Amino acid sequence: MIRALRPAAYLPVDISDTALERTTRRLAREFPWLDVFPVRGDFSRPIELAKARAARVSYFPGSTIGNLAPEEAHAFLAMARDQAGRMLVGVDLKKDAQLLHAAYNDARGVTAAFNLNLLKRVNRELGGDFQPRKFSHYAFYNATLGRIEMHLVSLARQTVRVAGHRFSFERGESIHTENSYKYSVEEFRALAARAGYSGKRLWTDRRGLFALHGLTAT
Repeated sequence: MIRALRPAAYLPVDISDTALERTTRRLAREFPWLDVFPVRGDFSRPIELAKARAARVSYFPGSTIGNLAPEEAHAFLAMARDQAGRMLVGVDLKKDAQLLHAAYNDARGVTAAFNLNLLKRVNRELGGDFQPRKFSHYAFYNATLGRIEMHLVSLARQTVRVAGHRFSFERGESIHTENSYKYSVEEFRALAARAGYSGKRLWTDRRGLFALHGLTAT
């Protein structure tokens, strides 16, 4: 993306100082002509971008916007409009439910490990005593809401302590850990329009599974 756009400056935004430092060093090696100004911040809140002097183009890669509920995605786009007149946003398109099921229940167990890692983080960062082996990853496509839902299902009746509080689980009871919303091209353009953007450009892969929307503030 940087090689194609050749921006005057690049402002990577991340909540992690470590990630920013690593990214800045890598970009300096790969693009020695590029001015890089790392910004530590939470993209869900307004961020001061004082060092960006030219016209700004925001790039929101992957399908991260799908992890936001539609009303949250609208609020994010409306906020981003105040920061940049143009945006490139990656979106996971609606597709066959069987493809989605296979992606979120992959045979190698990568997604399951990612989901179960949440319990390890709770133990590490909040003093929890979860036993991850007593939970199972479960993901399915909710066609009515247009989203993948990820859950951790209790495999036994159990009680867990987190940050001084106790939580009881029955066998089969689940923790709803994440949503990933999927959009048709028309649905996302309508969402962007409500936030003050028009969908000027669109790029998709050959199979029509993913999209990159080029948005311009109206």
